[in-house]
This record gives sequence, C-alpha cells and structure tokens, in this order.
Amino acid sequence: MTQELNPQQKLAVQAAPGPLLIIAGAGTGKTRTLTSRVIYLLEQGVPGSQVCALTFTNKASREMSERIQAALPKEFGGRDAPLITTFHSLGARILRIEGRHFGRSPKFTIFDDHDAISLLRKIMKRNETKLNEGPAFFAKKVAAIKNGVLSFEDLRTSKENDERNIVPVFEKYERALAENDAFDFDDLIQKTVELLRKESSVLEKYRKTFQHILVDEYQDLNPLQYELIRLLAGGHKNISVVGDDHQMIYGWRYANLDSFLNFETDWPDARVVLLEENYRSTKTILQAASTVIAHNIRQKPKVLWTKNDLGAPIRIVETNGENEEAEWIAEDLEKVFRHTNQNELFTAAILYRTNAQSRALEQALIGRGIPYRIFGSLKFYERREIKDIVAALRYASNHNDSVSKERLEKNLPGRKYKELVRLLATHRDYAPTHLIQEFLRIADYFSWLDKNFTNAGDRRENVSELISFAERFTSLSEFLETVSLLQATDIGEKKNQVAVENGREALKNKQKVEISLMTIHLAKGLEFDRVYLAGTNEGLLPHNLSLRDSEELEEERRLLYVAMTRAKREFTALFYDVPSRFLSELPGEITAFESRTGNEREISDEERYITFD
Repeated sequence: MTQELNPQQKLAVQAAPGPLLIIAGAGTGKTRTLTSRVIYLLEQGVPGSQVCALTFTNKASREMSERIQAALPKEFGGRDAPLITTFHSLGARILRIEGRHFGRSPKFTIFDDHDAISLLRKIMKRNETKLNEGPAFFAKKVAAIKNGVLSFEDLRTSKENDERNIVPVFEKYERALAENDAFDFDDLIQKTVELLRKESSVLEKYRKTFQHILVDEYQDLNPLQYELIRLLAGGHKNISVVGDDHQMIYGWRYANLDSFLNFETDWPDARVVLLEENYRSTKTILQAASTVIAHNIRQKPKVLWTKNDLGAPIRIVETNGENEEAEWIAEDLEKVFRHTNQNELFTAAILYRTNAQSRALEQALIGRGIPYRIFGSLKFYERREIKDIVAALRYASNHNDSVSKERLEKNLPGRKYKELVRLLATHRDYAPTHLIQEFLRIADYFSWLDKNFTNAGDRRENVSELISFAERFTSLSEFLETVSLLQATDIGEKKNQVAVENGREALKNKQKVEISLMTIHLAKGLEFDRVYLAGTNEGLLPHNLSLRDSEELEEERRLLYVAMTRAKREFTALFYDVPSRFLSELPGEITAFESRTGNEREISDEERYITFD
C-alpha cells in the first residue's frame, strides 16, 4: 500500500515507534495515512491484538476497518485483528470487564441524553430543596463535571446557591445510575479514566494489551479523552496521532486545542510529519482558505498546495435577506440540473452556521422542485418547537382541529393550556406573529425550553426564524396554507427527499445531482463538487456569542476554513446585511463579487465594511 503514498505520507506511515504527530491539512489523505500506518505496524510483526486505533465516529471506524481488511491477508483477521473503535466504545469495552469497581454488572445499561434528563427530572421532583433551574441546567453541569471542565470541589465551596445545589443533585444522580446498573454516555470515558488513575494493576493490564495507540482527529480531544490517551500510552509511548489544528471546530464540546498544539511538549522526542499536498480542491479554493486561516494566531503553520487546476474564482454574493439568498441558491442549482452530464455524478452542499437557517433554503428548493437531503436535524417544520407553535395557530384558525388541540393539551400544563385555548378562541383574525407572541407569553415557552433542553439556544433560534417568516403574512389562513403546502411536499420522509409542490413530478435525481443541506460542523470530513455557504454575515459567522472572545473568534474563522475546504471545484459565500469580517480577508484577485442590492462595489470597500479591532 505504501506505493500509493506520497513521500510525506510514507514518512508518517513508516516512522519508528514512539510519539508521532501527523499534521494533516484539509484534503491531504489523513485517513489513508493513518490506516496505512496500522497496516505497516502489522506487516512489521506487531500483533493485531496490540494495536488500538481510536476515532470519534462509528463511520470513521468502519471506513478504517474496511480499508485494513481489504489490504491485509486473512491471517491478520479474527482474534488477532487490530481494534478499530471509537473513544466511547473503548470505554464501554473496558467497563464491561471492569465495571465491578463501580458496582456495575457486565450487562450494565448505557443511558443516552434523553434517559439522563428523565433521571434528573425524577431526582428534582423528589428533592426537598427548591431548585430554581430545570433538568437541562443540571444535565449541562453534570456533563461539564464528567468532561473535566468543571471542578466538583469548586462547586462545593461556591458562593452561588445554584452552583452549590448542583452538588447534591449530582451525588443523587450518580447513586441513581448505580441503582439502575447504568452508566451515562459521558461515564464511558470519565469512569474509565477514573479507574485507570486509581487502579495501577488495571492500568498496567491495558497498557500491555494496547502496545500501539493511534488517534484520529487529535485536535478534537476534550480533557478526559486526552487523559485516557495519556494514561494508556504513558508507559510505552507508542502513540501516533493525526489531525489538523485548522479544523478544530468543537470547542463547545470541550475540545481543547492545546492538546494538539502542545503535543511535542507532552511527548518529548516526538516526531512531526506535515502533510501539505491537497488532493481535493482547486488552487483558487486552497489559496482563499489558506489566506483566511493565516489570520489565526493559535496554530501550527502549514502551506497547503495542490496539483489540481486553478479553478473558478470564489463567488461572493450579496442579497437583500435570507429569502432572496435562498432563492439565488435554488436558481443557481436549477441551472446545474439543466446542464449536468447525465452520466456524471455532481454533488453540491448548502452549508450554514445554525439549523434555523434551513427554513428559507428548504422553502426555496421545494418551490423549484429541487430534490435535497437534510442532515443532522429534522426538517424545519418537523421540529418540536415549530410544531407546538403551528398547532396553536391551527387551533386558532379552526376550533374543530382536535389533533392540534390534543397536542397543546399534552404539551402544556393545565392552567396554561386553558388560558391559551380561551385566548385562541377569540383571536382567530389576528396576524400570525401576534398569535405566536401570545403563545410564547402564556406558555412561558422560552423558559420551558431552557429548563428542559440542553440545546434550548438552537430551539430559540428556530422560533425566531419562524417569527421572521410569519412577519411576511397579515393573514393567519394564508400563513397556515403556506406552511401546510411546504409540509405536504415532504412525501419521502424516510429518505429525506422532497418532491414538487406545484404538481410536477419530482426530479428524482435523473441527472445524478445530489444536494445536501447541513451545518458546517456536520460537513467536516466530507467533500462536494460545489459548496454554497449561506448567511456569511457578521453575527452568524462569526456568531454573536463569539465576538468578545479571541479564541472563540478564531474557532469561527476555522469554521469558514472547514466550509471552504469541503469544496472541490466551486465555492460561493452569500451574505445580507453586514458581511462577515472574514470575507474581507479573502484575496480580492481571486474573488468575484455580485450584488442583488444594486450595489456593485467591492466587498472590501471602506464604506461597505465595518472594521473590527
């Protein structure tokens, strides 16, 4: 397999045992290199049972396993096969054997986030002390403690009541997990680390078992994952890691960039190999992305290059708002359907910073009969908070709608339900935005979201997006008809495929065009012929919440870098209102600017761009 590798990849694959850091830029063959190193170790006589390669997703693990199985002779399979697994699966494997140290049986249950919230809700109902916060607050704090970013001892001595209240809730939660013979998802790593720290015999056992540790996406490690690796590899120091600091975009999941940047300090005598030849993108896309990311301070510099063609300029498109932006993308994609060679697969992705942005994009694609798939979330009108609000509006419009009434009765406390029904009975002719605001007020809906969902911020954004859309309507019936037609076109729920709302037959991808909608975070690791980045606005990318923190601002810039480097042939960034500060960092000579506002000046014009210190 080494004959397929470039010189730098071969250096990484054939490096001597010991600490190895492979800095793999976007599109440089990271997975191939890490997989080839596993194969190389096995070919050098290392028993497969002593090799453990860790990834973050089951998909990545399967891909590595399949490549290894295809490349190796049969004698490397079976009991002597290397362990290719995720961090959490490794933790579960160890705890199935060692769970007695925590009073668990080998058949323990793994509680997911929903199970954990339900358990916390029961604990809070039985709690003797009045608690101001809801189960979502405590779920976040429990996760922060178990991921090593919040000190349990600091909570004990805190002067804040809400923080001190976390202590007894956490202790009761831990006891309840043990009573249920269960671990939660975070325990799979946290309890494994705790065990390896406390039980030296157990630590030595697994150090001998796993003589070679390999880690994918090393830049995304959180403190506990880092500690797990440090413990397992701390004796033999045969640790090979691959990653790219330019693609660390999971700070909100506790990923710590320092683990990557400080690898050579943590592992003295480490060898570092740079992978800089990009096989994915055009020269133009690569130049643009590299120029933008160069503005980050906390990074390991690298110079990506490619033998690919120069390619088309980076398109920057200004529109008057999110609906016009979505229409522009849909119109552009319609041209793709008309001109794509039927024998050639063409892939396109519409990326965005937040899931709430999908509403306008879905509507525009449906309106033009363009099939698409949406990843990582329900379609906009299938999201719980949207369905709750739409149910209220439907009942206001039609008091015989028993389905909507039952949904409200089920999801709202009795007093609030009765108050809302009384109001809706007399507000049939009001504008939809007025009714939405009344629903939010009576139900105290945002507080309910905050108390019950760890992703309440995302759900609030969805509600705000619905309000923004509803502002276009003065008639409640017209608004509900529009929403119903949009939902009615979604006839392929299982395949996330949309048909045409105007009666024409769906395109069915006869031209072999695949269009995907997803957040930038979900797009990491993927590639597409053409990428559209919607909402490249100040306040969205970078997000408002990141503007006061330099490290968070750098992560937002990395998000743009990840979005750009998903594109193989073409990349388009669209904005409305104030353009993202990052757009001014693009090289002017390789960008093409188009405005739908009648303003044809350049994006970098002083009058059009706000400079931020």
